[in-house]
Amino acid sequence: MTDTATGPLPASVIEALGRYDTPTICNAMEIVAPERRLIGYTTKPLVCPFPDLPPIVGYARTVAIRSVLKNSLPPEEQSKRRIAYYEYVGTGHGPRISVIQDIDGPDVGYGAFWGEVQSNVHKALGCLGVITDGSIRDIPQWAPGFQALAGSIGPSHAWVHAESFGGEVRVAGMTVKSDDLIHADQHGAIVIPHDIAAKLPEAAELCGRRETPILEIARSPDFSLEKLKAALKRSAEIH
Repeated sequence: MTDTATGPLPASVIEALGRYDTPTICNAMEIVAPERRLIGYTTKPLVCPFPDLPPIVGYARTVAIRSVLKNSLPPEEQSKRRIAYYEYVGTGHGPRISVIQDIDGPDVGYGAFWGEVQSNVHKALGCLGVITDGSIRDIPQWAPGFQALAGSIGPSHAWVHAESFGGEVRVAGMTVKSDDLIHADQHGAIVIPHDIAAKLPEAAELCGRRETPILEIARSPDFSLEKLKAALKRSAEIH
């Protein structure tokens, strides 16, 4: 078994993981932790308005939101809850990534929690981006460099509010707990168990070495089926 939330990990490990895109990290995970081949990553499509941003790697700050029902707490309690939420987001291991589940069921994405204000506030609190199955808005005014993977883009925030935070959430097929290590880019996101994180860069390099002979012949003007077979054999012998 692997532990997903201990830590913090050395900054050098976080930096090394950030050199690879998320599909490569998924490939490396298949080598290091093959038992996780069907779990721990997003399996449903998400919108990424900023595909050119580099991969982000950080510790999860988990939130459940809803927008079709008005917040039932008195205004004073709502204010306290908001401050408590920001304190949760802005503390703990860093860097951090917000992972937000919209619990409005068939109305998921009805109201956007994320826009100009929240992206800038969360960036200031030490977050690198957000992964949510809810909606986002204000794309032109979005905090520069703050990544976003969202279920949809919409115009209104309706009655959106944080229903709870710090618990387990499930976004686009990926189950996440607070302080889980997340790797994400335009393709999606994956949970990296802390106890295998340091092994992934080496495994990613191995994946690259195995792909090289296949890609070289596939891109060659001298491509042939026989040369492909030879390249596949060479690839399988790389360890």
